[in-house]
Amino acid sequence: MAGHEIPDPADRKQIADPTATPEAADEARHACDPAFQHGVVVGFDGSLSSERALAYAIGMAYRSGSGLIIVHVANRLPTTVWAGCEPPVFVDVPDHRTEVLGLELACADHLSEVPWILVERGGDICHELEEVGREYAADAIVVGSTHGLVGRLFGSVAGRLARRAQRPVVVVP
Repeated sequence: MAGHEIPDPADRKQIADPTATPEAADEARHACDPAFQHGVVVGFDGSLSSERALAYAIGMAYRSGSGLIIVHVANRLPTTVWAGCEPPVFVDVPDHRTEVLGLELACADHLSEVPWILVERGGDICHELEEVGREYAADAIVVGSTHGLVGRLFGSVAGRLARRAQRPVVVVP
């Protein structure tokens, strides 16, 4: 059975090495397992639509013989909501959902057919999915469709991603 990996979010601050060059730090951040190059990226948050997207992405990765990169984007809220301050600074809300999702995925039988990893990010969902897709040179990004009033008012993740992505986006209803 394939394992999972939960790397630190890309926006988390790390202690800088005074002897390291900025180029080395950038390469370390973007270094990824070559086994997952040209894989399939799927956004997953445990919802019904993301479960359908995951099932489709598993089949897509299996048929193409590539790896599956499962991405969970953690919540971030502006500090103005919490502290009433003016600067538009974002605060990471503790999100233990990624750990729970990782454990659920590790126990899932349907993931035993393909190699997979779980990547946690924080920030805008569309931006982070596209960024992971760029880092892994993904062949496609798979997302579930959004239903409901919030998606109609603010635009769905799938719609925004399909308009701005630099690679194919598959929206699973």
